[in-house]
Amino acid sequence: MVKLKSDKNLKTEAAGDSEAIKPRMFSFGDPDPSMTRRTAIGYLEPSHNDYYDLPIPAQGLSESLNSSPHHASAIKLKRNTLVSHFIEHEHLKRGDFSRLALDYLVFGNSYLEEIRSVRGGRMGFKPSLAKLTRRHKSGEYGFIKKGGQDMHAFKRGRIWHLLEPDINQEVYGVPDYSAALHAAWLNESATLFRRKYYQNGAHAGYIMYLTDPSFNEEDVEALEKNIAGSKGPGNFRSLFINAPNGDKDGLKIIHLAEAQAKDQFFNIKNVTRDDVLAAHRVPPQLIGVVPSNSGGFGSIENARKAFSISEIKPLQSRFEELNEWAGDEIIKFKPFDFEIEAKK
Repeated sequence: MVKLKSDKNLKTEAAGDSEAIKPRMFSFGDPDPSMTRRTAIGYLEPSHNDYYDLPIPAQGLSESLNSSPHHASAIKLKRNTLVSHFIEHEHLKRGDFSRLALDYLVFGNSYLEEIRSVRGGRMGFKPSLAKLTRRHKSGEYGFIKKGGQDMHAFKRGRIWHLLEPDINQEVYGVPDYSAALHAAWLNESATLFRRKYYQNGAHAGYIMYLTDPSFNEEDVEALEKNIAGSKGPGNFRSLFINAPNGDKDGLKIIHLAEAQAKDQFFNIKNVTRDDVLAAHRVPPQLIGVVPSNSGGFGSIENARKAFSISEIKPLQSRFEELNEWAGDEIIKFKPFDFEIEAKK
């Protein structure tokens, strides 16, 4: 609590005493990023027995998935749309394809291990967690075991690797939403700040500024006790103060919760949301965003059709690359309803 000045101190300062406290100012330093450039965009240095590290740490990408509701929703919309049109194959089950698609959309990398029998016949495909799968200098792949140091080496030629191309290297993929990571982190920071702001009661706090000379030391102490006693259960209680000969501006209540701060919070949330959706190229009406204008976002059917053609169809063609590698039509997709209508 800020200590209130007595009338004696106020009179001393008003008289120009050289001992009076002078105004002080300070400034904050440079902002600290959530992830430094070194940790956000790393180098392809061999580690873990000559396995390459990822250019963007997998742990950071996995934690960032839930940093923004729009980021997570956009990724899962794409995954759900892909899965809903996927035609299950005896060698690749729907649940395994769902994990494969989610890994690709989150990490920019996805891996399928070909399972073979003792005699060498193909038994199926199982996804290997992209978060823990690494590529060896030899071109083969391994899986990080528990503890993070030992690696399980896959048999040669058993891993199919689908990656989102990166302009800086060709060992691993990089998710195409990486340009919006800072927006997603800012969205999360704004939400966490607002949550703590309410938890600690700052939204209901205030500064009591007392300059009335009619208050003596005993009055100030009594006022301080009353304010201190209003904390905890039963807080926000009213307080009566009677100063018959006081100055009308001698006691002021300055609230900490300014309307401008509230507006800034909503501005941050809206701007970061738009950045994230722009990076994912997802129409807002498809993930439940409520329009702020009276005209709305337009036809949801037209938005879904455009999204399917420009985003889902190219993703389907990327996953169909497995067919050429496997020598069999493992991945197939059902046509969209508007494609069926067009044929009729």
